[in-house]
This record gives sequence, structure tokens and C-alpha cells, in this order.
Amino acid sequence: HHTYLLIIWESIIDEEIGTPPSSSKKPRGRGLFHSLFCCLCNDQTEPPPVNNNAPLLVEENGTVSKVQVRPLLPQAKSKDTGKICVVIDLDETLVHSSFKPVNNADFIIPVEIDGTVHQVYVLKRPHVDEFLKRMGELFECILFTASLAKYADPVSDLLDKWGAFRGRLFRESCVFHRGNYVKDLSRLGRDLNKVIIIDNSPASYVFHPDNAVPVVSWFDDMADTELLDLIPFFERLSQVEDIYTVLRQKRDSS
Repeated sequence: HHTYLLIIWESIIDEEIGTPPSSSKKPRGRGLFHSLFCCLCNDQTEPPPVNNNAPLLVEENGTVSKVQVRPLLPQAKSKDTGKICVVIDLDETLVHSSFKPVNNADFIIPVEIDGTVHQVYVLKRPHVDEFLKRMGELFECILFTASLAKYADPVSDLLDKWGAFRGRLFRESCVFHRGNYVKDLSRLGRDLNKVIIIDNSPASYVFHPDNAVPVVSWFDDMADTELLDLIPFFERLSQVEDIYTVLRQKRDSS
């Protein structure tokens, strides 16, 4: 199902940005759209070795370096002490963005790419406002996207009216591994026993699948009420000590 969605999404991108002449054709998904967003990730069925006791530095060949790296996040604020850290993806999890004009766009973001300013049309996912507001009340929320900051930062400024995001991490904070931008949760500087990631792409959390709450992509029919339906689950989850048991039960019941 996930692969099928990616094939559809690649065809949408080809329509939006056009296919370059054959003499200068780039690999599919690596053109203008992919340079800004990161909606095209290959599924990884074979996870790399994981060391949950220290931040990882994963090389392009898949080996894990023992070099300690500086945590991506500063120390948690006093109001968030003891709270679960929830890492939330942006594209296709909270919003859908396109270079193609959309009449009902919630935001229009001008972004400069290679000296040319492009208008990015952004649609909010249904019920994203209720979801973000409540999540900000319950957790230490961190935006973590594989998109570029020059696009994702202004989108987040307009999207997050409640200050739910205590921090924002962009593409440069990802690990590029086997053709994907992976969000290595062990580099956050938080106890992995109290970290959850919400993302529509399994490739993004391939290092820590047990910490994930998968969501369907924005353009899936099931996305209409999913964020709203997740609020009661996260309200319960905010009170537990063992996130892994609860997350495993949710995966087993899906």
C-alpha cells in the first residue's frame, strides 16, 4: 500500500514540475520538488544496527560510528521536565504542499530556489489545529522534518499558533542512510524510553520503529479524521510510564 502511494505521488510531482529534457533528465524524485520537500522516501525493510545507549552517527554505507555527537536538542525547559518528547513530522503528516496553484490553500509560502522565487501552496490536514493545540498541552513537542528550513520554518510559523513546538529540526538534522533522510531519535538528547515519533513514512523512523505512531499520508482517504481520532490515545499515553507496551498494543490492534 505504501509503495502504491509513492508511485501515485511521483506521478503527481512529474505533473507539477514537468519532466526535464532527456539530455538533462535527473533521477525521478530528485528534481525541484524533492530539493525542497522530502515526500519521496524508499521503504527500508532491513533496519541498521542500533545502539540505544548513545547518539548514533550512521555512515552512508550503513556502519555505525562510535563517535559521540552533540545532542540535537537543548535541555528541556522546566515546564516540560518529566514529559514525553513527541517528535512530529510536517509534510503529509500535518500539511500537504504543492507548487501547483490551489484555490483553497491555507497558506502560500514564497520560497527561493536556485535564484527563482516559487510559490508553495499549503493545505492543512483536517483537524490539525485541534491536534497540535492538545499535543502542546500534553507533551514536549518537537517538529522534525526532512524538508528544508526555508520552506518548513515559515509553514510552522503559520501552522503552530499555540507554540506547541518547543523546537524545530530540519533536513540537516537527519541522517542520510541508504537513500533516505532518517530521523535518528537517539541523537535528540532525550531518554528513548520517553520519545515518540509521529510520521507517515516508515523510512523516517527505521532506526527506532518501536517508538513510532504511524499515520497515513495526508492524501489518503483515511486521513480525514485520523488526527482527531488520535487525541484520546495521546491523552492516555501522556500518563503512562511504559510507552513501549502501549505503542506495541496499538500496533497489534491496527
